[in-house]
Amino acid sequence: EDNHSYYVSRIYGPGDARQRGLWVDMAAANRSQVKIHGILSNTHRQASRIVLSFDFPFYGHLLRQVTIATGGFIFMGDVIHRMLTATQYVAPLMANFNPSYSRNSTVQYLDNGTVFVVQWDKVYLQGKEDVGSFTFQAALHSTGRIIFGYKEIPVPVLRISATQHPVKAGLSDAFMILNPSPDVPESRRRTIYEYHRVELDTSKITNMSAVEFTPLPTCLQHQSCEMCVASELTFNCSWCHVLQRCSSGFDRYREEWLSYGCGQKSDEKTCEDLAEGDRYPAPPNGSFPPLDEDVTTSTASLFVDSLTTEGLSTVRDPTESFFAGVGSSLPSKKADAPVHTGTIVGIVLAVLLIAAIILAGIYINSHPTSTAALFFIERRPHHWPAMKFRNHTNHATYSEVEPASQEKEGFVEAEQC
Repeated sequence: EDNHSYYVSRIYGPGDARQRGLWVDMAAANRSQVKIHGILSNTHRQASRIVLSFDFPFYGHLLRQVTIATGGFIFMGDVIHRMLTATQYVAPLMANFNPSYSRNSTVQYLDNGTVFVVQWDKVYLQGKEDVGSFTFQAALHSTGRIIFGYKEIPVPVLRISATQHPVKAGLSDAFMILNPSPDVPESRRRTIYEYHRVELDTSKITNMSAVEFTPLPTCLQHQSCEMCVASELTFNCSWCHVLQRCSSGFDRYREEWLSYGCGQKSDEKTCEDLAEGDRYPAPPNGSFPPLDEDVTTSTASLFVDSLTTEGLSTVRDPTESFFAGVGSSLPSKKADAPVHTGTIVGIVLAVLLIAAIILAGIYINSHPTSTAALFFIERRPHHWPAMKFRNHTNHATYSEVEPASQEKEGFVEAEQC
């Protein structure tokens, strides 16, 4: 047994009776609940998103969608990118498996409403097919428990080469931050930070072994300030009244946490002080950024929003929704305060200018061949980066297949930038 702050892991060997009870027999399960993924079972380095029938707690976050990869792991992130193997995974045995090598190799999954099981059945290592086939599974329980089950491990995991593909066993989660791009000052790029990882001792992964992960309480589970500040967890939990959230500041909501200045709160403040102090919050920099801004995704950030990647995307500032809601409750000026004519004229002109810009933008958008549109296109900055996809077989790149509900014969590849 080992404590990993977020999870407690227990490893069971072949002789443990508990191990036999943890393995989910897919053959004996209700066949209507078991699905063999036809595409993943016949491809190499592919991933497919699956919607769960229940909310799965992962590091305190409730997830309803996961991504199964042929390489022996489940990607738990929201943004599909080319390096799924880096972070945000549940990996019973991540390696360079190629289910397309044998007709007997399958990637199958089961969802009965309380547990979601993925089984890599009789899969072979790419280029090392002579060592034999591997059969193992990962089970995600609605309670947050995670079970790794190993049935056939023909070779010690330490002997599996990591040259062409990472070899890992464990859990990982990360948060994403938008940072200014050094190449394009007007844009921001997404950067992912891994805040926690569980690495298993791969020498313990053998035939008929299992690993059980039991989730530990996190700050996110507390729904009130009183419960948050009274928490005796190993994490340094603090309450943000604006977000109505308890957090240590290290989870998937970190960017929003920092945007509202939640990380600057004093530990000595009471819940009443926090409620009073956060009544009219402002971003840490003291000024309001534009509510809508163009964000260029840098090719160095390794992230794409989807397979139909665009160079530009729009990101809405997190402060917008809050200030839209409390605008009517902000302190108003005294009724007898003089209102200058110049101020009124300035406001009217500003509104008219903004309306003119919006209308011009709509017109240019809907008439791309007009003189005005061509004028701006010809004078756009030439240093805008363009997303180009090239195939690099020496890296552990993954492409996402079409959803199972869409019957298509071909694959859409989002290759390495």
